Amino acid sequence: MRHCIILFLPPLLSAILLLSAVSAVALEIEPFRTANRNPLVQGYGLPSERTPHLLPAHSWTAILTQDVASIYTSSNTSTEQLTLDGEQYRWALTGKYALTDRLELGLELPVVMQTGGFLDGLITDWHSLWGLPQGGRDSAPKNRLTYRYSKDGRQRLNVTDSSTGIGDISLLAGYRLFDQRQGDDHDAVVVRAQLKLPTGKSSSLHGTGSTDLALFLTGAMNRATEWGTLGVYGSAGGMVSSDGDLLSKQRENLIGFGAAGIGWSPADVIAFKVQMDLNTACYRDSNLDELSKTALMVTLGGTVRLSGDYLLDIGLSEDLAVATAPDVTFHLGLSARF
Repeated sequence: MRHCIILFLPPLLSAILLLSAVSAVALEIEPFRTANRNPLVQGYGLPSERTPHLLPAHSWTAILTQDVASIYTSSNTSTEQLTLDGEQYRWALTGKYALTDRLELGLELPVVMQTGGFLDGLITDWHSLWGLPQGGRDSAPKNRLTYRYSKDGRQRLNVTDSSTGIGDISLLAGYRLFDQRQGDDHDAVVVRAQLKLPTGKSSSLHGTGSTDLALFLTGAMNRATEWGTLGVYGSAGGMVSSDGDLLSKQRENLIGFGAAGIGWSPADVIAFKVQMDLNTACYRDSNLDELSKTALMVTLGGTVRLSGDYLLDIGLSEDLAVATAPDVTFHLGLSARF
């Protein structure tokens, strides 16, 4: 659904024109708190908390995120048959506390809902309006939940009932390696770790039944200009995963991941961002892109400062490597520091 980005262009351009004359101290550019929400991948411990900026000592922050992903893909070979058709809702409440200026700890508690949803008709109509390819979505039953996978004549996944439940809880840690401020310019590098525990029900795709440990570096540079703040950021790392329950005989136990983004904040109330995310294949012994291909997705959107110093992230993600991530994911993230 590469074309969905078009929906963001008119309000984005209007805001740029209105705010381009506003200089001054602006927002620092921060990563989107989202990741690949492919239903066969979201239960892995791919980190979504990747900010390179730690909290001041003895302060804490609360973050509430929501990702709504619409998925449709169907692939077949002589030995494999896969259909992923549904909507996935993921809410996560994250709390982080800074023990010192260099060390913070946190906890992420997700809730996952797998459902047939309601977006199929809207997406199909949008395709028809612009004469865009449907990819088979228009001929499939509307608003159904069907996650099925067979290999060598054996069914290995069959999820057709809607469900909601606790996902896999994660423990978070961050340690500051470098932090430098010169006026309104700010550079930072942090090493982060995430331990994901198998608390979600894997048979309903609320989790994977695996214990995952991720270790990664994340950094950012923000520069103040007469046009506002310009920022770039990136992260890269790896994850070790146990076999778990979901397609355990085909799981990759070592996965690489990374992200890179750029943003512009013309005023202290708004910022615009574009972010690219990738992760290596989470499964092996398959000829299907959905399982065996490196995932690549892009997120476009920004950050708005609300009253009370709350920050609201709004983003839209789509798969650049087709079928490796959801067709479209709508992201919201609300954060506050205390």
